[in-house]
Amino acid sequence: MKNRLKVLRAERDWSQAELAGRLDVSRQAVNAIETGKHDPSLGLAFKIARLFDTPIEEIFDDAE
Repeated sequence: MKNRLKVLRAERDWSQAELAGRLDVSRQAVNAIETGKHDPSLGLAFKIARLFDTPIEEIFDDAE
């Protein structure tokens, strides 16, 4: 799944580790989501959307 997580993180000048801490996940999990190797759970997707104050569909794109 494509996503804008890396862009949103960079706009705030957060490292992957900083974002991981805010989401209570590992840095490796953030990296896997950013690179499209792993899709977040629905709960984590909502948490990400709330953190960035952005609708989920503006962060994640499930179109192939």
